[in-house]
Amino acid sequence: MVTADRLRAHLLHSGLAGVVGTAREESLRSYRLFAARDPRVLIGLDPVGTWSEREVLALMAERCGVAADPGRMSGPEVIDPERTLAALDACASLLAEAARRRVPVLLGTGHPHRLLGFYAVLADALSAAGCEILTPAQGRCVDITTRFGLRTGRLDYVRGVGLVRGATARRPGCEPGAHTHSPLPVRAALAAAADAGGPLPQLVIGDHGWVCGAGQLGFESVGPADVNDPAPFVGQAEGAVSVVVPVDDGARSDYYLPLTRYVLNRACLSQ
Repeated sequence: MVTADRLRAHLLHSGLAGVVGTAREESLRSYRLFAARDPRVLIGLDPVGTWSEREVLALMAERCGVAADPGRMSGPEVIDPERTLAALDACASLLAEAARRRVPVLLGTGHPHRLLGFYAVLADALSAAGCEILTPAQGRCVDITTRFGLRTGRLDYVRGVGLVRGATARRPGCEPGAHTHSPLPVRAALAAAADAGGPLPQLVIGDHGWVCGAGQLGFESVGPADVNDPAPFVGQAEGAVSVVVPVDDGARSDYYLPLTRYVLNRACLSQ
């Protein structure tokens, strides 16, 4: 069993919280771009309010624990592990309710190299509890604008978790999937589910464009986010996203498994 004390120690030791790998310069640049409504940073969110750079920084200080001083321009960022634990508890409550009601669930990640295992274990537990794990639009092409130009990917599912693969891969399924912040994969999945007559997810679990894209469309959504990704936290502040877990999203994949075990234990879904 992963207790709160053990998980707190793990968060600090692994760098998932405490002093994290994200640089202050990178965070401030993201906050500046978000205030300018750069779509690369909005990742599917259409904010209701007008967010200045300082307002975004203040929100991230409140939700994540980063330094609130706008004069601090460099150095590593910090995530308060207590805020991470509190968000994981809130996440567990949502999962417990979803399992109790046996609702359809959609899971997806833009970080398959890091977070696929985290979501796959959640999918297994929810499926065992009677939730239908949805996989709509599998194999559908999605055109995503990147810094290298327009790239076409294919929506795929691994262990019930949506991700994007390169459309021109010679051996489909052999590569772990692409890193993307785009909301287009979840939009394609939700559109396909609606076109097929359902079911539609009553809970979406994911990161980046998956959590923001689904939340913007009115679906209950939850997931992790790093301190240089303000959109999910703004979405939560405005009511579009239900729960955001502040955590470094660039660590080793096995570092996230204790978080999964903690959430499942708190949700009484441990297998």
